[in-house]
Order: sequence, then structure tokens, then C-alpha cells
Amino acid sequence: MPRLAAAAAIAAAVTVPAGGQQVFRGGTDLVLLTITVVDGQNRLVAGLDQVDFQIYEDGVLQDPTNFSRQAQPIALSLVIDTSTSMDLKLPIAHEAAGGFIKRMGPKDVAQVIDFDNQAKILQTFTSDREALERAVGRMEAGGSTSLYNAVYTSLSELRRIRDQSGPDLRRQAIVLLSDGEDTSSIVPYEDVIDLAHRSEVVVYSIGIVDKDMQKNAGWNEADFVLRTLARETGGRAFSVMELKQLPNVYSQIADELANQYTVAYVSKNAKRDGAWRKINVQIARAGSTARTKAGYFGPKGAQ
Repeated sequence: MPRLAAAAAIAAAVTVPAGGQQVFRGGTDLVLLTITVVDGQNRLVAGLDQVDFQIYEDGVLQDPTNFSRQAQPIALSLVIDTSTSMDLKLPIAHEAAGGFIKRMGPKDVAQVIDFDNQAKILQTFTSDREALERAVGRMEAGGSTSLYNAVYTSLSELRRIRDQSGPDLRRQAIVLLSDGEDTSSIVPYEDVIDLAHRSEVVVYSIGIVDKDMQKNAGWNEADFVLRTLARETGGRAFSVMELKQLPNVYSQIADELANQYTVAYVSKNAKRDGAWRKINVQIARAGSTARTKAGYFGPKGAQ
């Protein structure tokens, strides 16, 4: 990349208002990473500095241009399975999701999507917590499971709000709850994972596992999908054996979202071939590991 173009991208990446908190902004070829760091007991690691992070793209060490340990505003998509099998599970799912909504920050926004044989947006993006809780409370069980349709819809809506939100960049996340395999989606899994790779969204998946489901081939496929979406986007997959665990799981996700690092860099790869670029983040502190998205598709076309 020409030096002047790189400088312009760096300058556009962040502004620092009077209060001192960084506001990340989009720029030419800017790569933005949301990073979670945990220790050997999977406890969140706070207090790291930029020098503690080494970011590699296709094995090449990158030079971070901006760094923040303060939680950036986020756009969330709460996606909940309301197929027939969820009938007796919905009350505690409502309670757990409601507790999660209460922990949203003042600048955060969220939408609510439920899915059975179709995905439905019950509440568009808003910071109104009461409206979000009412949407969750309206969910009723019935129908088959269109998991892929729901995730694709959520990813598409998050992309839309990013396009409409101007230069300031929010973190984006999906919190997905389901208890079974996809049985009725029109969108194939391959399209869902491709859109996830092309998004800036971190997926947290929660799979409710009945004991008699563990030997079921359909559930094994669903479990693979939930875990893959989380791993490829830098999120985390949870398996819930008992419904009473749900509030704690949602609380763990809220804790993680409140304790993430944001790092931006301009890639040293000047090619504009649209190829996949693998990302690996190493942490200097012994015993600590980082989670972030697996990679991204590079820019394509003329500069």
C-alpha cells in the first residue's frame, strides 16, 4: 500500500475525544479485531497493553495502529430458538435473556430474533431495554427449526446497521440459543459460514443438550455448526445440560463482552486479490491465550 494511503487509513481509524476514550472508525484497508484474552482456567485477563499483543496475518507480524482495553459500544443480536421442542424451556430462556439485556451499556443497541420454521425480527435495533425485554417475553414455541435462516438474517441485519451507522465502528455480536438441528432452512450452511467470514460479528452459541440427544446424529451436526460459528468468529460455544445453567451462561457472555480488547491495523499485504487471510494473535503474558476471528477476506479490485 502507498505510504500516504496507509497514513490516511491510520488517521481515519480512530479519534480521541476530550474524555480520552477511543472511538474506532473505518478506513481504507483497516483490519479491526475484537479480542478476548483468557488464562489457563478460562478466566478473563484484564489490564494488558498493546505491547502484550502480537498479531500475525498469514504468518507475517503486523503493526497495530490503535488499541483500546475499554469496551467499545456494541450492536447485539439476540437469537432464540422457539421451535416446538423449546416449549417447556422458553420461560427460563426468557429470564436468562432478560438478565442479559439488563446488563447492556448505555450506548449499546440490540435486536431480538426468534425462529421456528421461519426467522422473525420481533424487535429492531434499539437501546430501549424494556422494548427488548417485551419482545423476548412475546416468544411462543411452535414449528420446526430454521437455524441457518435465523443466523443469516441476523448477520445481514448487523451488516445493514453497520452500513447505516456512519464511520464510527461498533463491535458486533450474536448470542444464539438453540436446542436442535436445522430442519427447515432455505439458506444452506455454506452460505451462513461464508457470510460470517465476511462479517465483523462475534458469535456466541448456546446449545441446550438433552441427555438422549447426545447419541443423535442430528444433534451432533447441530453441535458442530454452533461450535464452528463460534470458533471462526472469535466467540465461544456453550453446551447446557441443565436449564438452570442458562442465566449463568448469559452472564458469562455479558462479562466477556464487557472485557474485550479492540485492536486495529493496516495489513502489510498490499495485494487486492480478495483472498482469505488467516489471523493469529499471540499474548506475551505466560499462560494467556487470545480468541478473535479466524481471518478475513482481503480487499479486491483497484486501490
